[in-house]
Amino acid sequence: MTISMTGFAAGRGQGAGAAWVWDMRSVNGKGLDLRLRVPDWIDGLELALRGEISRAMSRGNVSLTLRVTRDAPEAEALRLNPASLRAVLAALAQVEAVSMEVGVTLAQPSPADVLTFRGVVEAGAAEEDTAPLRAAILADLPGLLAEFTAMRAAEGAALQTVIAGQLDEIARLTEAAAVQTEARKASQLDSLREAMARLMAAQDQADPARLAQELALIAVKTDVTEELDRLRAHLAAARALLAETGSVGRKFDFLMQEFMREANTLCSKAQDIALTRIGLDLKTVIDQMREQVQNVE
Repeated sequence: MTISMTGFAAGRGQGAGAAWVWDMRSVNGKGLDLRLRVPDWIDGLELALRGEISRAMSRGNVSLTLRVTRDAPEAEALRLNPASLRAVLAALAQVEAVSMEVGVTLAQPSPADVLTFRGVVEAGAAEEDTAPLRAAILADLPGLLAEFTAMRAAEGAALQTVIAGQLDEIARLTEAAAVQTEARKASQLDSLREAMARLMAAQDQADPARLAQELALIAVKTDVTEELDRLRAHLAAARALLAETGSVGRKFDFLMQEFMREANTLCSKAQDIALTRIGLDLKTVIDQMREQVQNVE
């Protein structure tokens, strides 16, 4: 089955004291380009997500956005700053010493009083183990990838139908070109006779060997048998690719170049209005199919 590189999926999940929202999109690309926007405070999450997505697909420009909200605000822990505490106690000792010198008695500060001085106590976020949250998010990922892959497969099925129809049209035009090539023979023979007459008139004594060489060259320049045979071979290869599973987009890209090369050569050798029109129609369908092939994974 043909897989498209165009896809979309969204989802929600919750666990480990948090809730999250997924948004995943992709368009065509030459290779696999992953652009992730995920919380950087969840250790190892982005690396793990990249690994899982890379195993699920091989081509496309893929963007993934993950928004995580916690169920409750983070608690803050209080901690002493030893350096500030020593400085405050030293200052209190100096104050007590000076007050004794001048005969002033001061009340002893309580530990609670000491804690009120600036810098003695600091508030900081508690250290958090994000491993459970990372595990919960990764456990939710397969469902998102399944939805995303299903949409790419559905897009691919529609794409396959379009490409199959275009291959049928190329086959029809190829056989029409073969029929017109046979019909062209009478006029082609007249053209050869005219070329022979011109050669005979150009010299008093015509060289039979030279005449044969020139006529053979004219015949080769207008013979499209090989081009038609190669177009038929490319059609068989393209239909075989459509029946394959997995990533066939790169092979299709190369095959489209070969299709167009044969159509161009057919037009250049046509020497016939009807055959030229068929060649131009071939080029149009091939170009349309190349646009569709750009979306094949």
